Amino acid sequence: MQTRFIVNPRSGAALQAIGAVRAFAAAHGASVVLTERPAHASDLAAQALADGCALIVAVGGDGTMNEVARVLTGTPAILGLLPCGSGDGLGRHLGLHGSIARALGILRTGRPRLIDTGLADGHPFFTVAGLGFEAEISARFNRLTQRGFFRYLTTSAATLRSYSPETYRITHEGGVCTTPAFTLAVANVDQYGNSARIAPAAQVDDGRLDLTIVPPVRFLNGLPLLTRLFAGSLRAGRDVTCLIGPRFTVERPAPGLIHTDGETHLAGTTVEFAVRPASLHVLCPK
Repeated sequence: MQTRFIVNPRSGAALQAIGAVRAFAAAHGASVVLTERPAHASDLAAQALADGCALIVAVGGDGTMNEVARVLTGTPAILGLLPCGSGDGLGRHLGLHGSIARALGILRTGRPRLIDTGLADGHPFFTVAGLGFEAEISARFNRLTQRGFFRYLTTSAATLRSYSPETYRITHEGGVCTTPAFTLAVANVDQYGNSARIAPAAQVDDGRLDLTIVPPVRFLNGLPLLTRLFAGSLRAGRDVTCLIGPRFTVERPAPGLIHTDGETHLAGTTVEFAVRPASLHVLCPK
């Protein structure tokens, strides 16, 4: 099938992988293009579709994946992933995470899988969207010149001291609830990335989204919550609220930030989250 690689050279790991990507492309009759600015990956994906490409491969982090996937959603084209970012929630959930050599091998031997996607205030997302603390962290993290998991943790720790939780009114399939929350995540997959499982039971092809409400973090519950996040047992305690459904309406006291796959946007007091069932083809391991 006609294949095009879209590489984000601003991602350090993607830049290091360009040699292997070019060699693979030359051996398999594929083409390679590089992004030059924010949102350029979306333009390049649209051009790839217009050129008749059936497999379009995102080489970069979650932002690059989102920019390419949003264009392919609802089309017959297949998304390939060469994860090169610090999180890689979608790739880890689908079993794609690992070395560039392994990811290139999956492009040869993998099979397409039809997955759900989400919308948050009209913005497409494929891993996790949310508001509260995680949206604030995403905004601060995106301003850093150097990123990585360690920088994410240090940024989170610094922000925690000054962050004040808000109270949210959430309308869902089963009714309405009002609750204070430290962070509110709406997940299509089980994790943010780096095995931080915010929605351990989430399935990417069940036609539903998983909403997780984390309570206000205090001195005594902070470390246990963090431990459960990485152990995949966040929902084991009664302090964390979990809702599952095709749509959520979240109301908050004032406009503010939301994030979609780590990219931030300004939104109003009411934010709509909705699933788009079986809307994206992704090349996955057999």
